[in-house]
Parts: sequence; C-alpha cells; structure tokens
Amino acid sequence: MAGLRLGPLVRYVDWETGTSATVWVETDRACTVRVRCAGGGAGTARTFLVAGHHYALVVVTGLTPGSAVEYEVHLDGERAWPPADPPRPPSTLHTPPVPATEAVVAFGSCRWAAPAEGGSDPVGPDVLDTLSARLAADPADGRPDVLVLLGDQVYADETSAGTRAWIAEHRRKAGTGADAPPDQVADYEEYTHLYDESWGDPELRRLLATVPTCMIFDDHDVIDDWNTSAAWVADMRATPWWHERIIGGLMSYWVYQHIGNLSPAELAADEVYAAVLAAEDGTEVLRAFAERAEADPASVRWSYRRDFGRTRLLMVDTRAARVLEEQHRAMLDAEEADWLREQAFDDPGGVDHLLVGTSLPWLLPPMVHFAEGWHAALCRGERGPRWAGFGEWLRRRADLEHWAAFTASFHRLTDTVAEVGRQDAAPATVCVLSGDVHHAYVAEPAWPAGRQPRSRVFQLTCSPLHNSVPLVMRMGFRFGWSRFAKALGHLLARHGRVARPAVRWERTGGPWFGNQLMTLTLRGRTARLRLERAAGGAGRSRRGTDRAGARLVRVMERGLTGDDRRGPGDG
Repeated sequence: MAGLRLGPLVRYVDWETGTSATVWVETDRACTVRVRCAGGGAGTARTFLVAGHHYALVVVTGLTPGSAVEYEVHLDGERAWPPADPPRPPSTLHTPPVPATEAVVAFGSCRWAAPAEGGSDPVGPDVLDTLSARLAADPADGRPDVLVLLGDQVYADETSAGTRAWIAEHRRKAGTGADAPPDQVADYEEYTHLYDESWGDPELRRLLATVPTCMIFDDHDVIDDWNTSAAWVADMRATPWWHERIIGGLMSYWVYQHIGNLSPAELAADEVYAAVLAAEDGTEVLRAFAERAEADPASVRWSYRRDFGRTRLLMVDTRAARVLEEQHRAMLDAEEADWLREQAFDDPGGVDHLLVGTSLPWLLPPMVHFAEGWHAALCRGERGPRWAGFGEWLRRRADLEHWAAFTASFHRLTDTVAEVGRQDAAPATVCVLSGDVHHAYVAEPAWPAGRQPRSRVFQLTCSPLHNSVPLVMRMGFRFGWSRFAKALGHLLARHGRVARPAVRWERTGGPWFGNQLMTLTLRGRTARLRLERAAGGAGRSRRGTDRAGARLVRVMERGLTGDDRRGPGDG
C-alpha cells in the first residue's frame, strides 16, 4: 500500500474564478493520487519519478468560490490523509470570493528545521509552528490567505546534528560524497532529506496542508554566498563536489518549491514539466534542465507573478538571474529586469497593491547601503587592482551582495517602483517584501520635490522565521540606522566615488528581533501591517525553549495608508 512521505501542501489557489487549487505530495512509491473534497471538488494525478522519489501535483477543480472545504488525499484508492493513526484534524482548501475585496498575505524567510516535539529549541520557538498551533485551536484566528516564503526554506550548508549523522551513514552506504564537506549536503538525495526534516515537522505539515504558499530560493537553499561574484563561481566550479551540489539543488528546488508556484495554465505550457510527466523516469530530463540552468542562467526564469484579487505579487529571483561580470554586474539579467517592469505596469488601474517579493532587501540601513556601494566600486577597480582584490576578499566574508552592491540594478528597481507609483491609476501601495537579514524593520523612501509617487512605498523586511542573530549583529543593525553611521557611509561612498542615490529613506519601524512573521491585510485601497513574534513556551532552560505553550505575541500593528501610519511598538 502506498503512503505519503511528505505533504499534502496547498500551493496555488485560483483567485480569478475561485474554483481550483493545486496540492503537492511526495509518496513512497508510484501510485495514483486523488484529492477529494467534502461536498464536491476533486483532482487526480499519477506520480512522476525523480531520482527514486515519487511526486504528484494535483490540480483540484470544481471548488466553490468563497468557501472552506475539508479534503482527503487518497493513494490508489486508500485514504492516506488525514491519517487515522495518529489522528489529525481535517485539512481544508480555502477559496476566495469572486470578486475578492481582501487579501491577507503573511511573509518571512530563513527557517532552520524545528527540533522534534518535546525537545529544547536553542533559537526559540518556530513562528510557523506557533502559527499552526494557533490555527488548530481557532482556524479563524489570523489565518493568512497566502504564506510568502522569501528564501532559505532549507539550509544546505548549515545542517543539524541529526542530518550530519544521516549524511555520514548515507555516504558510507552509497560510497559517494568523499570530497564533499561532511556538514553540508552534496547531491539530490541529500537534499530530499533536508525537506523530510523540515516539512515533516508535524506542526508545519498541518499548516502547509491548509495555507497556500508562494516560495523563492535564497543562498542557503544552495550555499551561503551563492553567485556572489564571477570569481566565486569560478572557484566553486573548480571544486570537485560543487557540480553535484548545484545540480541537486536546482533539481530539488524545481520539484519541491518551483512547480507549486505555477498556475495550472502555466504548468500546462511548461515543456520541462510535461517532459518529466511523460517520462517513465524523469531524472535525466530534470537533470538536463538543471545543467542548462547552471550553465546559462538567462535561459531559465524562476521569477513568477501571482494575483490575489486586486493585489499583485511579483516574486523575483535575485540569485540565479544575476550578471556577475564585474563591469556589468546586475542583480537581474536584462530579460528578467524587463519582465519585472512589464508585470509591474500590466493592467494599469487594475491593481490596488503591488508587492515585489525579493529575498534581499532593496532599502538597507543607510550605512550598510553606502558600504555595499563603496565595496562594489572597489571591486570594479575604481581604486585600482589592490583595492579590487581586497574588495573580493571582503565580499565573501561580509555578505556584501544586496541590491546596493548592484548599483545599476538598485537604481533600476528604484525607478520602476517610482514610475509605477506615479501613474494616474497608481496602486495605493507599493511594498517590497524581503527577508535575509535576520531582523525586521519598515523603511519609507522619499523622492525630491515633484517626484514623489502617488503610491505609498515601503520596504518591509521580516526575518527570521526560525533562526538566530548574534548580539554583535543586533548592535550593528541598530547602529546602521544612526546618523553617525550614515555619515560614515557617506565617507565610504566618497572614497569609492559612488554618487548618492536620488531617493532617500528613513526607518519608520524597528529594528525588531526574534522569530517573527509579518502580515499584510489589504482591503480595497487600505493596507494594514502586523508583526508577530513567537514567544517562549513553558520550559525555558540554558539549552533553549520548550515548544510546548509557545504563542504569538503582537509586536506592532499599523496602517500603511491614510493617517494611521504608525502604531504601538514602532521604533
């Protein structure tokens, strides 16, 4: 009898008609997967095979707009979800009313896998596990319409003790990975274990079985500093274990994250997806795709668009789409940058809120921004070859690779945001959603007189979901927003001959630290932002926090439109 290995995960929900959704599963053998909803609605798919693992993405149709229905997953006719032992509460598919007047979007990034239930957690309770427990107690208590995961869904280069032990045993049996680091994954099979560890967490599994998700990778999904520079790529490609690492990373991302981001229409038009489904074993088809994506990043688009009623999300790949030639560095290649502009300007007047999801923040603390611009100038050779060599050394050790380190791309994104906001039928808000930096803050830009957009524009940064930040980094982030730090940044920019950007910005909330989640409630042309932090459970000790009894504490809530733009907890 077939069984579920992972899932179900609710991925895409159709906001145009409210009648369909997709559900992703991994099974332990080949089978036919059927999702059956109470009171109508169903979908069936045959599993596809990749590297000995079986998966299905089921398109469920016949749903009723504006409804919440319980569903079951059947494998070869036998119910596999929810399981009878141990019993689990029902999972539900929620569809929006048509037309939708409200969208609730929760977002964050950077999640280490949570320890086993009953174990002590050295970095505090996982915010997604805590949200799951709250929704289990009261499904209406702050349930988002979609969960936007902005990178580092798994950590391929920072593994747990349990995963390191599993890797050692796996390599001993398989006779592989002799040259690979013992504390990092090396190939597709080892990536599957990361997803087992993370998505097999019972609380997270319950959450993902009910709340739809949009995902994009960041560096730790592959390795820290992924694609930070052309020199870095050359060094990694000369490393014996790297090729299997990057190919396994791209293949597993496609299976576990990317295909679920796509609509049924996009899936039907996707040649790689069709070829994998048609093959008896899709491994070589997917491997060839990953080889192409690694050799020619511009040939593959990982970015995508999702519309939630009159709210548009543009999820942007800021890792694989980079141009790394030092004199022409860009966060996005030319075609990707054009795609972003086209999607942002599509359907003028049809969007009340534009969200740009980018794992790396657009607006950083000013000192950090100017330091990254200075550093990029050094690497370009503005101060000669000796400074350029120092710049490459520093880049790899200080993670100086945000939008500010790609000067032309920073200006292009800034121009796009401003131009969208200056349209006659501009959105009420343009919000850049980011993670990566292991703290949360709100920043607002200001343009020169006469150039200020009609839209309210925000950088909303929220991280981590479940991770830590050392005290020295907390102090550094706080310092980075100070006037003295900004003055230091200006001195660095002057040394690097870096022009100041036309836009200026100020922090209007934060910084906040801890395992946290931001939620936007977008109703008509109004927007409200909430930040919640996972507070410790009953059992605190020197070793960490017991998961039991953890709760979400509201840190801040504020309106982003009208006069209610600051709220309790704003710093």
